[in-house]
Amino acid sequence: MDLKTTLILLAASIAVAVFAGWRGAQPPNLLKGPRMVPWRFVMVLAAALVMLLVIHLATLGGAPRPDWV
Repeated sequence: MDLKTTLILLAASIAVAVFAGWRGAQPPNLLKGPRMVPWRFVMVLAAALVMLLVIHLATLGGAPRPDWV
């Protein structure tokens, strides 16, 4: 992936992580019924993707790679 694609995906995954974190922190509303989207799990997945994209961004910026890769 090039730098532009990585930055777009990084911004999108940060936005998803923040939104899912906000939705997951809301108290449950018993009148609306159960939550159908596991927002905390979505937040964890988006945060993991953010970490992978930050590592990819560092390698695009010239960070040294270990020998075993």
